[in-house]
Amino acid sequence: QVQLVESGGGLVQAGGSLRLSCAASGPTFNSYSMGWFRQAPGKEREFVAAINWGGRTLYTDSVRGLFTISRDDVKNTVYLQMNSLKPEDTAVYYCVATTKSIITYRMSDYNYWGQGTQVTVSS
Repeated sequence: QVQLVESGGGLVQAGGSLRLSCAASGPTFNSYSMGWFRQAPGKEREFVAAINWGGRTLYTDSVRGLFTISRDDVKNTVYLQMNSLKPEDTAVYYCVATTKSIITYRMSDYNYWGQGTQVTVSS
């Protein structure tokens, strides 16, 4: 069982940056693939980025080149560095984990979810 706790959300002006962190409990963090989803008000939850235990990454098109996902297996933490933020990036961001090594865009492939952290980008 993995528990995920996000932090780092907040209010930022357009063009600014934030770094989200997700601390995971459990002894086998380095065998999990990790990722981030987000849900904006009135919209469906969507995939943002993922990283597997080997360091392979996957991004949704709208954030590629702007956001960077990384992991620290010593600290059991995954990060999402978000640069050049836009008002449309405003959402609750959820950390996710899966035992699968193949990372996908599908919500159903991720077994574990955090409670979410709010990111608000003002114009």
